[in-house]
Amino acid sequence: MVVRAALIANRDDADPGLVGKSLRRRGYSFVEFIREDHLNWPNLDGIDLVVAMGSAWSTYWDHVAEPVQAEQRLLAEAMERGIGVLGICFGGQQLSVTLGGVVTKAQSPEIGWFPVENLPETAHLAPKCLTEGPWMQWHYDAFSVPAGATALAQSAAGPQAMVCGTALGLQFHPEANESIVRFWASGTGEEELNSLGLHGEEIVADTRRHLVDAARRCDELVEWFLLNVAQRHME
Repeated sequence: MVVRAALIANRDDADPGLVGKSLRRRGYSFVEFIREDHLNWPNLDGIDLVVAMGSAWSTYWDHVAEPVQAEQRLLAEAMERGIGVLGICFGGQQLSVTLGGVVTKAQSPEIGWFPVENLPETAHLAPKCLTEGPWMQWHYDAFSVPAGATALAQSAAGPQAMVCGTALGLQFHPEANESIVRFWASGTGEEELNSLGLHGEEIVADTRRHLVDAARRCDELVEWFLLNVAQRHME
């Protein structure tokens, strides 16, 4: 049986990478909800899952307020309907705001492969794959864990994973593969890296080294999300 997932993404960065591979293996097909084309989005009828991807935007930028707020309304509707929601990086930040949290500029950006750690009080809820190895990070903002949500992981930069009902918000990028990271490290991304004293080719090389294990952990994380979060509320 084919199940449908709404993929919310920017027009030039709509590759779900390893997450998409894991979901397609489980029968999902994607319907694209392009942020820049938010006025023409279809409704959520027939949608079984929502995946909100990362973005070069910030949730608090005034000049993109209209599509940002449209996405927040869509996430709220999905959760009201009991549809599973996976928010990744900007998508996780959008989920936080939708639930009443806040997004602020991080004290320092996280760009590259970094570990995340469990919180002692919720370690029994989190899957092992969440903290078994480093994840790709590329963000300048951090989200808060709103009332009613449960934090599952953190790093020095702030919360890294939270759950609320049928939704999972992540700050890191489980979808990242070599081609995605290479794209991020090109153009304006290369300028960003240079300004921080970082080198795109080194990050791409790190990605290549971590890829096999990251793909395994991504697949396990997707499986855990579908079984334990998207299909029912965590207790």
